[in-house]
Amino acid sequence: MIYTNNKKLVILDADGTTIDAYNAIEKAFIAHGMDLGDEESFQKRHHIFKYLGGIKQFPSNLRKNITTANRQQIVGTLTGVYRNDAALYPGIADFISRLIAAPDVIVGMITRNICNEPLETLRQLFARHNVDIGQLDFLVHVPLEEKKTVHFRKVREEYNVNPAKSYVCGDENKDYVAAISTGMHPFMASYGFENFLRLTNKFEISPDIISRTPAELIERVQHALDI
Repeated sequence: MIYTNNKKLVILDADGTTIDAYNAIEKAFIAHGMDLGDEESFQKRHHIFKYLGGIKQFPSNLRKNITTANRQQIVGTLTGVYRNDAALYPGIADFISRLIAAPDVIVGMITRNICNEPLETLRQLFARHNVDIGQLDFLVHVPLEEKKTVHFRKVREEYNVNPAKSYVCGDENKDYVAAISTGMHPFMASYGFENFLRLTNKFEISPDIISRTPAELIERVQHALDI
C-alpha cells in the first residue's frame, strides 16, 4: 500500500471518552424512578446489564423497562438529558477544538449512542460546549447491531492514512479490539464505561496505553500528535 499523505488520523468515541455518560444516564434513570447504582459498579457490569443495574437494582429496573413503550420513554428522557444537561469531561472541548485546528490531523467521531436522532443530539450537546462537530472530518453513528471495526477501516481507507499514523480513543474493550483489528493504535480511557481493573484484568489490555483521567488522555494524544 502506498500512502499519498503524511497526515495523522484520530478517531474519537463519545460516551465515556469525551462525554460524561454515566451522570447523564443516571439523571434519566432517576426521572423514571430507577436506580443505576454507583459508578464503580456500573463500570464493572457486562455490557448487556449496563442499563439494567446491578443485583440490587435489576428486578425493579427490569419491571420498569419491560415494555416497548417504557423503553421508548426512557430513551426519550435520556435524549433530553443529553441535549440539555450532559457534560463533556473537563478539557475535552478545547482538546477537540485543537485537533480540528491542527492542519496535519484528520479527526472525527465514530460512536454508538442510545438516544433519539443521535447525530442531532450530539450536535446539540457539543454546541453547548462551543464545539461545532460539523467541523469534524467525519461523524459516524454505529447501529447497535454493527461493530465499529468496519467503520474504523472504512474511514482510514477513505482518507488513505497509514495505520501507523492512526489512533483510536475509546473506553471499552470493544474499542480496543476494533482499533487493533484495523492496525491502529488505541488510547484507552478507564474513567468511562469500563474501569482500569476491568480493562487490565478481564481483557488483559496493557496499562501502558490506559489513561485514568481525561487530562492524561489529552496529554498522551497531543504528545503523540506533536501538538
